[in-house]
Amino acid sequence: MTIGFVSDAVMDVMLQYVKDNGDMLNICNNLPTTYAEATSTYMLAQGALTGADYTLAAGDTSGRKVTVAAQTGLVVGVKGLTSVAAITDSGGSALLIYAPCDNITIYIGNTVNTTAFDWEIQDAT
Repeated sequence: MTIGFVSDAVMDVMLQYVKDNGDMLNICNNLPTTYAEATSTYMLAQGALTGADYTLAAGDTSGRKVTVAAQTGLVVGVKGLTSVAAITDSGGSALLIYAPCDNITIYIGNTVNTTAFDWEIQDAT
């Protein structure tokens, strides 16, 4: 059976979970598939997130989305080429979501800034 409809309220529960639990933004040099990869193996820079960094809204094309505000001053701990921004839950040791980011080389001792990005859940078709 193919789902033909998902209520906005159901999508909002998923997005709210990220807002309530995603407390770290990790800039990585490779695509993480686990919490350990996002926070250690591939992590170049990291910064804290709070609920105020997230906005839930209607999706750009359909459904719902959560937007993560631009971040400034993330401390670079490892030199490397950025490729992914991953949101993790440090309390639950979980990788929640990730998104590709611009490929730039960052250096130890510097800071890195991000632009706002979003995760959109489109309506079922």
